[in-house]
Amino acid sequence: MAPTPAKERDRTISMAAEEEIMGSLRESVKEITNKTPLEKQENVSKELDNFYRLYGKWRGGITDELIWDKIKPLPESMLQGYSSLRKVDEDDHEGISKLLDKLVVLKLNGGLGTGMGLGSACPKSLIRVRGESTFLDITMAQIENLNEKYGVSVPLVLQNSLNTDAETGHALKKYKGFNVEVLTYLQSYYPRIDRETLLPFVKDYENIDSNEGWYPPGHGDLYESLYNSGVLDKLIEKGKEIIFISNIDNLGATVDLNILSHIVKSGCQNQFIAEVTNKTRADVKGGTLIEYNGCVKLLEFAQVPKEHVDDFKCVKKFKIFNTNNLWINLKAIKEHVMTGTLERDVIVNHKALDDGRNVIQLETAVGAAIKNFSGAFAINVPRSRFLPVKHTSDLLLVMSNLYTIEEGVIAMSPERQFPSTPLIKLGPDFKRIQSFLKRFQTIPDLLELDHLTVTGDVYFGRDVSLRGTVIIIANHGERIDIPSGSLLENKIVSGNLRILDH
Repeated sequence: MAPTPAKERDRTISMAAEEEIMGSLRESVKEITNKTPLEKQENVSKELDNFYRLYGKWRGGITDELIWDKIKPLPESMLQGYSSLRKVDEDDHEGISKLLDKLVVLKLNGGLGTGMGLGSACPKSLIRVRGESTFLDITMAQIENLNEKYGVSVPLVLQNSLNTDAETGHALKKYKGFNVEVLTYLQSYYPRIDRETLLPFVKDYENIDSNEGWYPPGHGDLYESLYNSGVLDKLIEKGKEIIFISNIDNLGATVDLNILSHIVKSGCQNQFIAEVTNKTRADVKGGTLIEYNGCVKLLEFAQVPKEHVDDFKCVKKFKIFNTNNLWINLKAIKEHVMTGTLERDVIVNHKALDDGRNVIQLETAVGAAIKNFSGAFAINVPRSRFLPVKHTSDLLLVMSNLYTIEEGVIAMSPERQFPSTPLIKLGPDFKRIQSFLKRFQTIPDLLELDHLTVTGDVYFGRDVSLRGTVIIIANHGERIDIPSGSLLENKIVSGNLRILDH
C-alpha cells in the first residue's frame, strides 16, 4: 500500500527536523573542538567524530530495534563447550611459549569503587581484596608468573578513564622491577546530551575530569580508543596477534592456554571469541548472546523491551550470559576501525544529574562488536572464570577461606565440597567498605556455607564458622555481636539473640 500524502508530508517534516538537529550538533562539536588547546585538538577531534557518528546512528534510528520473535538461543555451531577444547600439554614449555608470544592482556580499568562506598578518588583496581593485595597486584602477579615461567613477554594494557588514570599511574611505580611491560591509554569521553535541546550543553573541553557535561561512553569504544592511542599499532609491530580483554575486577579472568591454543591452531580464523557461562539466580540481568538474523549478537538488559523483561530473566530460555572475557584478533580490530565497519548497538541511557538536569548518554558495549568479526562464536566456560567483585558481599567471598591464591591465580579451595559459591546478601550497614571491614574481627569460615543473609547492626568476632543457611537480623536500634569461636549452622539469629533451627 502506497503511503498517504499526509504520511509522506509527516515523513518529510521529520527528516527536515533531524537534518536540522544534526546540523546544530555539527556546529556544537565544531565549537568545542575550536576551543580546545592546540596540543589536544587532534585527539579531541577524533573522539568527537566518533561521538557524532554514534549520535547519527541514534537519531537515524539505526539502533537495531529488536523484533523479539526473531531472537533465538545460540545454536551449537556458535556455542562450544569448554570441555571439548583440546587440552594443552603443560609440560610442552616451548609450545606454550610460542602461544604466549602472540598474546596481549587488556584489563578494563575505568571504574571506581563507588559500589562499595568509596569516593571518586579511588580506582576500584586499587582496593585490597586478598590480604594486602589489590586487583592490580593480583593481575601483575598473574602475568609476571607467565612471563617468568615460560620466558616470554606478555604485555599488560590498561584502559583507564580520567577517573582512574592518575592514581593508577602512581600505583604502577611500585612495579618497577616486575617482568611485565605495562601500557596504558585513556578511553574516550563524550559530551552528555540535554534531553530538552538534544544537544551537548558543554561548550569546551576544559575541566573534563570534573565536569558533569562529559562521560565515558561505556567500554564499547575500546576499539577506537586503542587505535587512536597508538597502542594497537605498537602491539601489532611487536608481533602480537590476539588480545584477551576482561574487567579488572573479575578475579576469574586469567589467561587460559586451552582457549588461546584453540584460536592459534584455527589460524586465527576465529577473530572473536566470547566466554559465556551458565546463568544462576544472581545473573538474570546479565547480558546474553543470541542468534539474530543468522548472526551471533549480544543482548544487554538495557536493550530488552519492558514487556519482555520477564522472558529475558527466564533461565530456561536464556541459559547463558556474557562474562565480558573476550579474545579478539588485533589485525581484525585495526581493519574494522580503519574502514569504519565496526558496528555496535547504541545503548541509550537516561540520567538525572545532581543539579536536576535530565541528560542522555549514548553508550556501547565492547562485546556488541562480535557480530562484525568472521568466525565469531562463544565458549561456555566453567563458572570459575567469572568471579567479579562488585559489592562487599562479593568481597566477603573472595577474602574468605573459600578461595586460595597462588601466583596471582585465585581458585576455589579443594576443601569446598560443592562447586557452587554461597549466596550472600549483606544489608546497607555493610555497603561501605570501611564499615564492612570493621564488622569482622576476622573473616568467617565459609567452606560449608550455602546461604547467608545479614541485615542491621551486626558484628562478627574472631574464628566464626557459618554453615548451611544462616540468617542474622538485627532490629532497628539493636545490635548483634556474634561471639568469637561461634559455629552457626542452619540458624536464624534475631535481634534479641534467640537462635532458632532453620
